[in-house]
Amino acid sequence: MRKLIEQIMKFGIVGVIAFVIDFGVMFLTEVFGIDPVISATVSFIISVIFNYAASMRYVFSHREGMSRTREFVIFVVLSAIGLGINDLLIWAGTDLASFDYRLVKIFATAVVMVWNFVTRKIFLEGEES
Repeated sequence: MRKLIEQIMKFGIVGVIAFVIDFGVMFLTEVFGIDPVISATVSFIISVIFNYAASMRYVFSHREGMSRTREFVIFVVLSAIGLGINDLLIWAGTDLASFDYRLVKIFATAVVMVWNFVTRKIFLEGEES
């Protein structure tokens, strides 16, 4: 149980840094007048690149017998699903419910964070963890 708590804390630290990258880049919406969904997509992709490198180095152990290429592909697929969840929530929150995109982004980030941890733990983590 202690190891799981430590792992969740590391995941949280990596996630906070990725969120700062994601949210910071998303401010392009205000600066350049980019549509919030497009801006959220670009910022999400940039943060995923950081997140992969940090998560696989500091949070999750490598699964024995899984190539790094397969690991990366699975990470990207899971992240793409997370991106879909993120964009759906951003769209619904801004276009349908007329909430400020920054508030919606915080909510979407929390939902996608849970998705990311659970699915990465299931599909990428080695047995010893």
